[in-house]
Amino acid sequence: MEIVKIVGISLVATFLALIVKEQKPNFAFLLIVFTGCSIFLFLVDKIYEIVHMVERLAVNAKVNLVYVETILKIIGIAYIAEFAVQITKDAGQGSIASKIELAGKVIILAMAVPILTVLIETIIKLIPS
Repeated sequence: MEIVKIVGISLVATFLALIVKEQKPNFAFLLIVFTGCSIFLFLVDKIYEIVHMVERLAVNAKVNLVYVETILKIIGIAYIAEFAVQITKDAGQGSIASKIELAGKVIILAMAVPILTVLIETIIKLIPS
């Protein structure tokens, strides 16, 4: 029932931010950022459990851990970039947010190229000559 805690904290922070925003908009923004970071920190244990479970599955399936680690890093980059984009948009900096999105996509693509290369080489080997 962690979602109930997260939603409760989020709604309280939202209402407080709406009340405070009229008098001190900077404080309201900091409250929202703090709430977002708190939710992220609340989820760190769940993220660790998921990563550990995926790694165990990869070991049991005899999959090279380099590929699994790369995929997990790609997923992490996507989540971190999205988190930063949302905070930046909340601050009213849409142009910076779009640059963060672009940077995240480029980094993900750069990390995915070795996996794509191995995948293409494997497919080529499977095709009869």
